[in-house]
Amino acid sequence: MLSLKFNVNVCKNCPTSDCLVKCQYMNIDKDTAREQMVKIYNGEDSFVLHDCVTCYACEEYCRRGNNPFYLITERREEKGILTTPRAITNQWVNIGEPTGKYRLGDVKGRVLSLGFMPELLQLVKGRLFEDVMPSYLFGNDFFCNVVFIHFAKTSIIKERLPVVIDKYRNLGVKEVICMHDECYGAFASLAPAYGIEVPFTPIHYFEYLYDRLKALSDVITPLNITVAYQRPCSARLSADKQHYVRDIMELIGVDLVHREYEDENALCCGEVMGWLYGYDLKYDLQKRNIDDMVKNGADYCLFNCNACQNALSEKVAKRGIKSVHMIDLCRMAIGEKPEMEV
Repeated sequence: MLSLKFNVNVCKNCPTSDCLVKCQYMNIDKDTAREQMVKIYNGEDSFVLHDCVTCYACEEYCRRGNNPFYLITERREEKGILTTPRAITNQWVNIGEPTGKYRLGDVKGRVLSLGFMPELLQLVKGRLFEDVMPSYLFGNDFFCNVVFIHFAKTSIIKERLPVVIDKYRNLGVKEVICMHDECYGAFASLAPAYGIEVPFTPIHYFEYLYDRLKALSDVITPLNITVAYQRPCSARLSADKQHYVRDIMELIGVDLVHREYEDENALCCGEVMGWLYGYDLKYDLQKRNIDDMVKNGADYCLFNCNACQNALSEKVAKRGIKSVHMIDLCRMAIGEKPEMEV
C-alpha cells in the first residue's frame, strides 16, 4: 500500500501556512490555514475539502515539500466528497484505462513521452526533435494518470502509475522527455511523494526545447512579437522548470508581457473549474485571464497545455489575440512554421 509522505508537524510549526493563505479561490488566514490542515491530516471534516477547486497551487506554495494538495485529494476520496458527478468521473477512469495497445517508435535510451494526446504527435517534428525522434511512445499504457487528482481519485493514480513506470523500466530507457506538465509532475513530484522509485531521469520538454534552440541558434530569426503565457494548473508540479518560458522567449526574440496573473499568481484556464463548480466560476476566470492579456498588450497567447489551448483559443481570438503552442512558436523562430499558419 502506497502511503503519502506528509509530516503534520511541518504544518503545526509552519510560520506562514502559505499553502492555504496564498490560495486564490479561498480566503484563509494563517491560523485558520494551520488549523484546517491539521484537521485534514487527522481525518476530520474541513471546509477546505469542500471548497478546493483542484488548481494544484498549494503544492507550489508549500516551500517545505509537504504535499498539501495530495493530502487534500486523498481525504476527499476517503470521505466520498465528489468533485464531479460520478458518471463523469467513471467516464474519465475508463478513458484512461490501459488497453495493451500503444505505439512505440525506435525506443532508445532517451525517449519522448506523448501520453495519450494525439495532438502531440502533430507537434513533435522538424529540427527541434531530430536528435531524439523516432524514439517516442504513445498510448494509454504510458499515460501518467495525474489528471485524476482533479477528480479526487488518488487511488487510480496509485494503482496505475507504478505499472506505467515499470513499462518504462522494462524498455530500459534512461531519460524520459515529458511533453506535458502532468507527465513530468508524475515522475518528479507525485511518485516521490508516495515513495515510488523512478528508474530514469524525467526531463521537462521546456528544458529540452531550450537546449535544442541553443544548438540551433544560428538559424533563429527573432520573432519580435509580444506574448502572454497561459500557465496551466499542472505547471504547479514543475515550478522549478517554469523559468524556461522566459529563457526561451529571450532566445527567440519574443517579448513576454508582465501580467497580474502570472507565475505564482497565475489563474487556471477555467475549463476544469467549469466541470467541478459550474460555469460562473469558469467564465469569471476566463474573463479575468483574457482581460489581463489585452490590458498588457499581448499579440499572442502562449500555451503549454493542449487542454488550455482548446479552452481559450477561440475566446482570445475574439479579443484580437492569436493562440500558439510553445512548440509551434519555437518552430516559427527557426523558420519551420510561417506566422500566418498559427
